Amino acid sequence: MGLFDFFKKGLQKTRETSMNDVNEVFETYQQADDDFYDELEERLIMADMGVKTAEDIIADVREESEQSGKTSTKEVYELFKAKVTRILTSSHPNAIIDRMTNVILMIGVNGAGKTTTIGKLAWQLKNEGHDVVVAAADTFRAAAIDQLKVWADKAGVTFVAHDEGSDPGAVVYDAADITHSRWADVLLVDTAGRLQNKKNLMEELRKIDKIVQREFPTAHREVLLVLDATTGQNALSQAKLFMEVAPITGIVLTKLDGSAKGGVVVGIVNELKIPVKYVGVGEGIDDLKKFDPAEFAEALFAEDDSETAKPEEG
Repeated sequence: MGLFDFFKKGLQKTRETSMNDVNEVFETYQQADDDFYDELEERLIMADMGVKTAEDIIADVREESEQSGKTSTKEVYELFKAKVTRILTSSHPNAIIDRMTNVILMIGVNGAGKTTTIGKLAWQLKNEGHDVVVAAADTFRAAAIDQLKVWADKAGVTFVAHDEGSDPGAVVYDAADITHSRWADVLLVDTAGRLQNKKNLMEELRKIDKIVQREFPTAHREVLLVLDATTGQNALSQAKLFMEVAPITGIVLTKLDGSAKGGVVVGIVNELKIPVKYVGVGEGIDDLKKFDPAEFAEALFAEDDSETAKPEEG
């Protein structure tokens, strides 16, 4: 399956609900007037793009419409699509592998799909020819350690863990030692998702980062935040809170296929200015794909085989 088809499949529920609701506004009105824009803004908010992003889109589209004289809803629809595409492509993701040694910290609340994402990413990186070490530094839950080991075994990568309740920093230190001894080029670190106690989480991440800086002074470092797409605007709120405790370099959006809230991607990119780097669709080990903003935008507005998503001329 090509990347466009992958995104199209993952966004099916979003198109069938949220985007259909948005398109309905374009179908109801023939000319873009105040009532049209008010209703469109409301539908964009309901489509999980967020209040600020909805306001930004409406303001820009309205200005372009007035300046160009394109006031029919068919013409404004094209301006709307172009604006959303510009938002998505404004922050193009860089590769997470950049040097001889790469350290990737994975953060996110419990239940967001962080552990499975690490397993899928480890498998993908190994298939790309990298030697990967996975560190189970979420030591507060035995289930997290056990689950991560299952995924590491599936991926066929080196796994480093201590007992439940151990010092996460000690796990990272041992994993660093093994990474050096193997001459491995990727260290993937799972971290605890205890966002409800930001102070403890900040201290823990700072300790892990200190170890990483000491053991890998020249390494390329990434901090990837895993968000559950099914939570919609809550995912955006989580991202803002995590930005207070860690220097996030990229977003991984999971469970996109189980959600009608794909519009949250637009809000995340527009408000946070942090690139989405991976998207998860499905439970399979190969169901994690690098995010391509242009392909995603095209899939968001794609016509389904069974119906026409594009509004007709009034």
